Amino acid sequence: MITASPSGRLSQAEDWREHWRRAITDPGELLAHLGLTELAARIPADGAGFRLRVPRGFAARMRPGDARDPLLLQVLPQLAELEAVPGFVTDPVGDLAAREAPGLLHKYQGRALLIASGSCAVHCRYCFRRHFPYGEETAAAGQWRQALAHVAADASIRELILSGGDPLALATPKLEELTRGLADIAHVKRLRIHTRLPVVLPERIDQALLAWLASLPLEKVLVLHANHANEFDAAVDRACARLREAGVLLLNQSVLLRGINDDADALAALSERLIAAGVLPYYLHQLDPVQGAAHFAVDDARARGLVESLRARLPGYLVPRLVREVAGDPAKRPL
Repeated sequence: MITASPSGRLSQAEDWREHWRRAITDPGELLAHLGLTELAARIPADGAGFRLRVPRGFAARMRPGDARDPLLLQVLPQLAELEAVPGFVTDPVGDLAAREAPGLLHKYQGRALLIASGSCAVHCRYCFRRHFPYGEETAAAGQWRQALAHVAADASIRELILSGGDPLALATPKLEELTRGLADIAHVKRLRIHTRLPVVLPERIDQALLAWLASLPLEKVLVLHANHANEFDAAVDRACARLREAGVLLLNQSVLLRGINDDADALAALSERLIAAGVLPYYLHQLDPVQGAAHFAVDDARARGLVESLRARLPGYLVPRLVREVAGDPAKRPL
């Protein structure tokens, strides 16, 4: 049973790690809460090798009785994930070929990416790293040493990107440890954090994290990941406001997902909801062809048509760039 306040959220006074520990991992519990127990027969054994995990606050934003709820479909395991589909592979964007040190990927000129953590507060079914070997490829496990040595040796790297998993899954002292290691690397000017936690677990944006961010002598960019306007509530708005107050530029990237947001009205509502929260739409990604996610794919012609519809109804700054990541390309490929 999901235990929450009348607003659907646990006490704000509780430590974010307690919210994390209370996440739902049993599909039966989630479906019972939503009055959708008839869907249980459609759940693959062992979650198709990628178990359900969803914070209770995020689950509280789902619509009871709606089997097509756009938040539910992002997290509920499906039998379709077991189907082998040509072209859908375990390393769809060539992460392993870009490895330069444990947990460090260097794909693009001027920036490098650290796999800071293999943990996420939510398991999104379309995750392009759902098969990633986090056990061997997490930079934090080695106290960042080899990764930072590579960054220090390459003066072309001006931006360090923290990804995962979710980098904000790490305790704040661990993040402080990383930035102490960056302090002597003068050519790194900007820290970019890719995270879903301000949306799915806004309790993570606590005073200690904000103090760390505010203290950094770096340009700070945080890229959220929200796919639907319903992912936002008052707690997410507060988290975004606090991040902006700490001097962080907020962007959002979405994935175009069949049955979830492949609709001009849904995408327009998302852009409007993002800017209301002080977040600028950035990328709309075509689905990375990861094994187990083919049922979410939207064809390119439809994707382009949706973006043209957005251009006709929204100011340009609210229209995200439609892109695809292709292994080996020097940048995201515009569509």
